Amino acid sequence: MVPKLWRDTIEAHRRSVRDATLDTTAALVAEHGLASVTMSQIAEETGIGRATLYKYFPDVEAILRAWHERQVCAHLEQLGAIRDRAGEPSERLEAVLEAYALISHEHHGTELAALLHRGEHVTRAHHHLAEFIRDLVSEAAQAGDVRDDVAPAELATYCLHALTAASSLPSKAAARRLVSVILAGLRPPP
Repeated sequence: MVPKLWRDTIEAHRRSVRDATLDTTAALVAEHGLASVTMSQIAEETGIGRATLYKYFPDVEAILRAWHERQVCAHLEQLGAIRDRAGEPSERLEAVLEAYALISHEHHGTELAALLHRGEHVTRAHHHLAEFIRDLVSEAAQAGDVRDDVAPAELATYCLHALTAASSLPSKAAARRLVSVILAGLRPPP
């Protein structure tokens, strides 16, 4: 039986190697482009042997998928923290929609984004996000701040589809205006 400290140390080492590999690969792709990055380059920049790198990942695309999955999880955690900070249901909804719009705005469509958004992790994240927004919409509707003549799940779908426009907007101010337009559409009818 391996002592707990030794297991924790090995796990910490594996995590640090994995994180270094993900960060290095993302930086190399940003600098040189997707097609130019090789496993040898990643191993050299990370400071690990190629054989060790291949124990963790079979190819550059697998590294990028893992990097993207980590980014998506971080964004979902960020949205959760924002939801938990804000006060009233409508304030929480607005804060989360704005944060998501800004995240979408910062991550414009690129060749890399097209590659990474095909993964199963993206499908899971979208499902989680839809439920997350649905719950916020439902709470705001119960408080009388959001229309209740349309199901919360349907309103959440409208919000998420509208927020995809944030990735093509010219500025953060435009992304914030998009959120204002979405919120206007969520208000209860007169």
